[in-house]
Amino acid sequence: MNKKTLYALVAVVVVLLAGMAYLIFSLNKSNEENKQMLELAEMDKREMENEYEHFAQQYNEMKTQVTNDSLMAQLEREQQRTQELLEELRRTKSNDAAEITRLKKELSTMREVLKSFVAEIDSLNRLNTQLMGENEDLRQQQAVQAQQISSLSSEKASLSDKVAIASQLDATGIRVLGLNKRGKDAKKTKDVKKFQVSFSIARNVTAASGNKTIYVRILKPTGEVLNGGGSFDYENRRLEYSIRKDIEYNGEETPVTVYWDVTEMLVAGQYRVQIFADGKNIGGGAISFEK
Repeated sequence: MNKKTLYALVAVVVVLLAGMAYLIFSLNKSNEENKQMLELAEMDKREMENEYEHFAQQYNEMKTQVTNDSLMAQLEREQQRTQELLEELRRTKSNDAAEITRLKKELSTMREVLKSFVAEIDSLNRLNTQLMGENEDLRQQQAVQAQQISSLSSEKASLSDKVAIASQLDATGIRVLGLNKRGKDAKKTKDVKKFQVSFSIARNVTAASGNKTIYVRILKPTGEVLNGGGSFDYENRRLEYSIRKDIEYNGEETPVTVYWDVTEMLVAGQYRVQIFADGKNIGGGAISFEK
């Protein structure tokens, strides 16, 4: 074998070895890329499952606040549909791109449907709040009329009623804020880390002095109470409160500020505040947050 033939044979071997090395490298790279794509697809699927589960839970929470039979039936249907889609997703393989894409579109639709329910329930809560205000006005008018009638039959009873009304505490200058992690005013629910409720117990020389327990209820747009872990007596029933604070009251104007740390996910909408003392509702306020 001459040198030229030997050199040619060596060159061929080198080329073949280089080709095999490149082929092996390409296959390994392709396998690694496929592995990464499968891992990303699995993560995407888990995130979708979590969102479907969250939607089902929200429907369950909303049902506890609804008394309208038609709306309740709609919530139950949508909750069942959400559960069915969740089961379909769990049975779907991560690499089934067509099915995953379809379920993503369904998820987007479910998200919009859920938003519409939240808006509808928020609207109903605002209407209920308005009706409660009108009922309270009517109740006060009826109380005044009953007091006037009572005064005709018994001056002593009339004076007793007037003293009781006059001695009731009154919360004024009520201000409700949502604070972010830096203690600044927050406008969006995702930024709210703490509620701040500030007010003053008005001057009242007829009210009994001493220790007073103030209860503050913060109601979500759905009507649920942001719970602080306790309850108090009000009109022959027990009400949950968000915040409790004991103060010393001497008949003069007394400023009060309380805080509630956010421990749960907040939804956009109006949050109402109710303030109680001595078994009475002494004031209220509200604040609205964007999503």
